[in-house]
Parts: sequence; C-alpha cells; structure tokens
Amino acid sequence: MDAFTPDETSDKKKLTLIESLAWREANGVDDVLKWTPPEVIQKYVSYGQIGYDKFDCPLYISLQGRIDYRGILQSVTRKEYMKFHNYNQEKMMHDMREECLRTGKNVAYQSSMIVDVEGLAMRQIVCKSAVDVGTEAAKVNVLNYPDIVRRIFVINAPKLFTVIYNILKPFVAQETQAKMRIFGCNEEEWKAALLEEIDADQLPAFYGGTMVDPDGDPKCPSKFNFGGEVPHSYYLSNSAPVAKDYMATINIGAGGSKKLQYKIDVANSILRWEFMTEGGDIGFRVYYKSSDKDTDDLVPLSRIESHLIMEEGEFICANPDVVMFDNTFSLLRSKKLRYHIVVDPPVSARVKHGAPDDLYGRWAL
Repeated sequence: MDAFTPDETSDKKKLTLIESLAWREANGVDDVLKWTPPEVIQKYVSYGQIGYDKFDCPLYISLQGRIDYRGILQSVTRKEYMKFHNYNQEKMMHDMREECLRTGKNVAYQSSMIVDVEGLAMRQIVCKSAVDVGTEAAKVNVLNYPDIVRRIFVINAPKLFTVIYNILKPFVAQETQAKMRIFGCNEEEWKAALLEEIDADQLPAFYGGTMVDPDGDPKCPSKFNFGGEVPHSYYLSNSAPVAKDYMATINIGAGGSKKLQYKIDVANSILRWEFMTEGGDIGFRVYYKSSDKDTDDLVPLSRIESHLIMEEGEFICANPDVVMFDNTFSLLRSKKLRYHIVVDPPVSARVKHGAPDDLYGRWAL
C-alpha cells in the first residue's frame, strides 16, 4: 500500500469527496428515493431488511442464488438497474441515519447483510451482463459508499461461488473483504455463526432464529421477496435477436451437435461467447478433457433460449476448452447458429505483449 503524508492523505480525501459529489449530481442520486423501481425489480430482486444485529446495525438479507439476473437485465436497462443499486444504498443510508437519530446508536452508519447463494447456477455466473453490473456496482460502493458494512455473511456457498467472487474481488475494498464470512452448506455451522452476532428474535426461524411471519411462515417472506425466474412478459423485447456482422454461421442438423475447441496459451485467459439461433433453443456446454476418457464441465450442459435472447457469457480458464452446441434433443428440427467466440489473454498479458483482443486459436472437432 502506498504511504501518504498527512497533507497528501487530506488532499486525496478531498479529491475523493469532490468526485463523489460530482457522481451524485450526474446520476441524480440526491433525488433517487423519490423514484419507484420497476415492477420486475420489486418482484424478482431478492432484498429486504429483517431486523438488527447485536451491534444495532440494520440487518438485510438477499437470496442471491435465486435472482435471475439474466431475466432482470433483459427486462430493464443497465442504467435502470444501476439506479436501483443506488436507490438501495441511499435507502440504507437514510434508514441508518433515522434510526441513529432516534436511538443514538450505530453512529458509524453501518449495516450487516446475509447473502444466501443456495441455488447459484453456473449459467448465472458466466452471464456477461450480470458480471458487468456486478463489477460496476462494486466500484460504485468503493468510491461512494465506503465502510458502510459491518459484516457480510455468505451462506450456502457452492464450490463455484469462488468463480464469481474472484471476478469481483479486485473491485471490493480490502476492508470489506475482511468483513466477509463465507460458509458452505453446513447449516449448523452458519446458523451458529449468525447467532453469534444476531439475536434470535431478529432472525427468521428458517435461518436459525425465532422470527416467523404472522401466518407462521419461518422464512418471513413478508419482509423480503424470494426472487425467482423472470417471466418473458417482462422482457423489453420479445422479438428475435439480430445477428451481428462479425458472427460466423453454422447449421446444426436435427439430432446433431457441433464441438469447437479453443487453445488456451496463457493461464487465466478469458473465454468469451455470444450466440443466437434460428429455429428454436440449443444446448450449450463448455468443458475440458481431464484425461483421454474423462471430461470436466466448466459450464454444464443446459438448453439456452437463444432464439429469443442473444446469449453472452465469459469464463476464466486454464486448459484447452471445448464449446459444444447440442441439438440432439431435437429429432425433427435443425438450427441455424450464429456465434462469435474468442479467447482473450489476461489483461496483464495483453499489456505486456501488446496482443489484440482477438481469437487465439480454434478448430472444429
């Protein structure tokens, strides 16, 4: 970490404040609480306050594993989603300020958060638009909402959670990283950890506390929504996606598949893809061969409605990867596939070697 003299530190803080005030003005943040978020966000983004922790900090919960970010970002613009992010941050600051004035407690203006990632799917993790807004939101928090978090509990984290965390980690302040406690799916372990810092009557019974809804529901859905898949009726455009000029075209026959292999010359390179289909959905999978017989999935096979929405995603990889488009489930209908797939080296390698953001290598199997 760079060392600053007291005067340099003061100047740096002044500059940060000036930049933050300019950002607030440019994004209308001072008036954002007068705004009403779109219905699809209110219904399908899981978030809400459930009580207070033992340090008098408001306690929020979000079922991140159940949020359909693909659907959300097909239903609102990126600008609207970021406005919602700012809305939540300002609402949190407002609530903390009001509670502090009422009780004289929590003068540090900090909050705690439970992030439940049960159900987190690789398809959501590799969604480019979701990763983009996630990194942008992390940057906004570092620059404009520093040190408002006392504790973040991440629970029910599957192994693949480390993928998205490693993507966002460079944009999360070290102070915030130090406040995170990450737990797997051992309920006894994370429930005990929650109760160390949260009184039982401030925690839903489903999460180890005693709080229930008036109807006895232990999950307390009256305090926050549970997310879920966004219906297509909310999508901004229900017309077919339009192919881009740089896309290649192949036909995949009824009952057939197509495999493309990509060389990874530099570890931690980024495999990026975008594709669409005509004639219906298509199966999509990314894997590598760990031996002559065995394969390991990076993105497990799933059917993608790429005839309705342009599919975009990316994944950090270290081995030669195979991208497979699968139409074996469709015995009567062939599919026209338009796609663009590239392998970008890590940023450090591109800077060092002057390599362009283009394809390193590809051949059909």
